[in-house]
Amino acid sequence: MLEHNNQNEEMKHIESENMEDVKKEEMQRSPKPKKPFKGRGFLNTVGAGIIGSVLTLTVLPQTDYYQNLAQPGIEQSAGDNGEVETSGDSGINPTTVSTGSGDVANIVEDASESIVGIVNYQQQNGMGASQEAQAGTGSGVLFKKEGDSAYIITNNHVIEGASKIEVSLYDGEKTEAELIGADPLTDLAVLKIDGKYADNLLEVGDSSALRAGEQVIAIGNPLGLDLSRTVTQGIVSAVDRTIPVQTSAGESELNVIQTDAAINPGNSGGALLNSKGELIGINSAKISNSGVEGLGFAIPSKDFLPVVSEIIETGKVERPYIGIGMTNLADVPRHYLPDLPNEVKAGVVVASVDETSAAAKAGVKEGDVITALNGKAVADVADLRRQLYGDLKVGDKIDLTIFRDGEEMTVSLTLTSNAMMNG
Repeated sequence: MLEHNNQNEEMKHIESENMEDVKKEEMQRSPKPKKPFKGRGFLNTVGAGIIGSVLTLTVLPQTDYYQNLAQPGIEQSAGDNGEVETSGDSGINPTTVSTGSGDVANIVEDASESIVGIVNYQQQNGMGASQEAQAGTGSGVLFKKEGDSAYIITNNHVIEGASKIEVSLYDGEKTEAELIGADPLTDLAVLKIDGKYADNLLEVGDSSALRAGEQVIAIGNPLGLDLSRTVTQGIVSAVDRTIPVQTSAGESELNVIQTDAAINPGNSGGALLNSKGELIGINSAKISNSGVEGLGFAIPSKDFLPVVSEIIETGKVERPYIGIGMTNLADVPRHYLPDLPNEVKAGVVVASVDETSAAAKAGVKEGDVITALNGKAVADVADLRRQLYGDLKVGDKIDLTIFRDGEEMTVSLTLTSNAMMNG
């Protein structure tokens, strides 16, 4: 796996109560509607304070409406009026506009025409009628042209929930965009517009070659479109950082580039460039605790290229699907699990089971506590997702170690596709 500030409403992403303990940071957003699981729902038993997440593909940052600019946390930087991931053969061969001279002014001049503003319109009900209203703004990057179409990368949380998406181009012209697909887990989305608007495209660089200390440039639309294509400069503070995020589809972890280049509200989906003017990151989040400065995060190109390529090709990202809703064991009061041995301190609790899923067919039940996957300990929801999506694929057979009624047992199942659930 940011705030959205609008003159009417403000969108927020991830929020952190304790910057020194990233695991306690929490992202807040308005969840997208999901297919409800059938069954009684274990979460109703353990209390409304425990939130279960659906173990499936479509996960990662979302868009909420930001209401308090003073509120600390890791924030998605999409919004207006004050808010605040492999290189190689990906099938994407954008036109290069970088001068390669290393001159910041030349780089910015060449790159700015590839940066667009994105306006998220959503249906609003009022006075007995439904109408579309602007819910927030963010940024995007023109990176590919194919035939009569041009493609834009942005963040999922910038466009989530939109009934209409409008793109504002460098010369002020506006056009409506088509959403090709989005992946909440990686906070990425791809839009399509008419190719006539894409005379300049950004070259995608190799983020795996980045080193801490290298200079980078961020371009985006902070505080709305009035300050479009604002340029900030800084360095790579760290590479391959991992930050926890809470998404519409549950908890996830996002691999990011850390930078001290200023990332403000509305910058979400904007470009992070290296000293050659190549796109090496999509700006996505920052830590906004009071007194904290220069902690921004971008999704590296080595991570976003495979995702956006799959979205362009298929309209979605396919991942293994178990078919359970779940919550961290640490978040469940122990008196709700009286038979669980005291020595079991980590794992995830099955909150609900999709009755049509592989989990249901294998006999997984609400209230089961999963402590290992294929013999490897499971610490929490994010850890289970990391193992599932990083090491396994659709069709693989897995063994889940679970505790039920105080007894340890193993349940075997074959992973299906999230596309089956979504379809």
